[in-house]
Amino acid sequence: MSVLISDEILQAAAFTPSEFRQEIALHLFQTGRLTLRYASKLADISPDTFRQLLKQRKLPRYSYDVADFELDLKNLQELGRL
Repeated sequence: MSVLISDEILQAAAFTPSEFRQEIALHLFQTGRLTLRYASKLADISPDTFRQLLKQRKLPRYSYDVADFELDLKNLQELGRL
């Protein structure tokens, strides 16, 4: 599937086509819709470069919420480590 973004929209957003792809990839990665691998493909950059982009933007590479923490605690208790 191809998506055509008009020059008018790119100009209004003040993005080059490459920057636009990166912004979309970052958003989809942050919202959990794409893995790092697929987000880097969408951005047309290597996974290492995408990681650097996340670092520059001070965006986390991993999403770790309260539910994840609670699951980790439960697993550690079951293993007798807590």
